[in-house]
Amino acid sequence: MKPIFRILSALFLLVALPVGAGLAQNGPYQATSLLGTKLYAPAEVGAKTLENLAQAKADYMANPNDADAIIWYGRRIGYTGDYLSAIEVFSKGVKKHPDDARMYRHRGHRYISIREFDKAIADYLIAVDLIKGQPNEIEPDGAPNARGIPVSTKHGNIWYHLGLAYYLKHDFERALWAYTEARKASTYPDNVVSTTHWIYMILRRMGREDDAVQALEDISADMDIIENFSYFNLCLLYKGLVSYDELAREVADSPQGAGMVYGLANWKYYGGEQEEALTMMRDYLDKSTGWSAFGFIAAEVDVANY
Repeated sequence: MKPIFRILSALFLLVALPVGAGLAQNGPYQATSLLGTKLYAPAEVGAKTLENLAQAKADYMANPNDADAIIWYGRRIGYTGDYLSAIEVFSKGVKKHPDDARMYRHRGHRYISIREFDKAIADYLIAVDLIKGQPNEIEPDGAPNARGIPVSTKHGNIWYHLGLAYYLKHDFERALWAYTEARKASTYPDNVVSTTHWIYMILRRMGREDDAVQALEDISADMDIIENFSYFNLCLLYKGLVSYDELAREVADSPQGAGMVYGLANWKYYGGEQEEALTMMRDYLDKSTGWSAFGFIAAEVDVANY
């Protein structure tokens, strides 16, 4: 099957889950969007997600000082859309294990989800210091892909999310630095296409088109991609190996195509069609409920700033 027809198979899977107990003390909503909209956790959840959360909670309650138990409890809560409670768990983890970069890595992710970009950056900079001179390692997936092969690493995820947080601040110089480091930590083609996608967009936003083209040197149509098909196909677009219209047709009816929609809109933006790009972003924000997806947040940032 050609990559273009697999775009949505692993694209920002957003699970609908019940409001967690932590919301009672943190308020009825998770965050406020940059456009002033209150953002709520979904109202329903799949049985498997609840089962995983129950097991993670049991493990945590049995040994609340265990770093792995803290990490998985916080991650499983986060998958319910209760990001505030997840942040509370990771904050407890930071106090108990201040030298464990994973606590900052996962808390920073959820700070991004609730639009606290400065707090995310602060966490990731701490994590960057903690991993200096340390061996890299594969990071287990919370939602395994079709092959059951985790494709990201601890170092790569720390740099990647730091780059995203800087990008969402429109600090493109620092975002480029972080994504370049994330690219160095890549172990699978999936990592190469995901980091290259952001690097390309950053360079185009900076007006460095020649450098952006150079960044695509390692992209080819025969790459063995396991899950990051949206980023892969966008990189093929940037390299001229698929057309804009092909990708636009594939994503037109998808409620979950945040990364693809944002990439296509951005293609219009730095191609000189800014108004059309912003209209695409606004339309997507109006229709989608997947407000924690990175493409959704990036579109929200652009609409709020331009």
